[in-house]
Amino acid sequence: MSEAAETGAGGTPPQTTDESAAAADGGGTSTGPTSAGMAVDGTPPASAEVPGAGMSADAAPPAGAPDGAGAQQRTSDITAGPGGVMTDEVGVVTGELTLRTEYADGQVTLRVQYKDADEWYGVTGGRVPLADPASLDAVHTIAVALLNRPEG
Repeated sequence: MSEAAETGAGGTPPQTTDESAAAADGGGTSTGPTSAGMAVDGTPPASAEVPGAGMSADAAPPAGAPDGAGAQQRTSDITAGPGGVMTDEVGVVTGELTLRTEYADGQVTLRVQYKDADEWYGVTGGRVPLADPASLDAVHTIAVALLNRPEG
């Protein structure tokens, strides 16, 4: 064996735990967590908390967000132009807004809210089919470019 294989970074010997040694020599099965957040036997941990992130992987979507598998969304703060943004629920909204582009069930939907408000409004004409969910970033980028008019 070469020296590179026998030493770790900086020439120090690699660290070996009892679990990795047992697995290396074929003995025993570990049930402790791995770096992927699952136990070796395939059972998920009791909690999917992300330390310091203030949320967990099981967190519910925000109010008004799409439900179901494959639901995705992108958000950006924008400033509406002189004519504002027409919505289905309340008509024209103006000023500092947040734009959310949602993808669910083969459809993309644009929604806006007054910045830091609770209510979301559907952008009039802002719902279309989208065959490839990978295109969500491009659709969101275009929507931001069309609706963000900080200079008027």
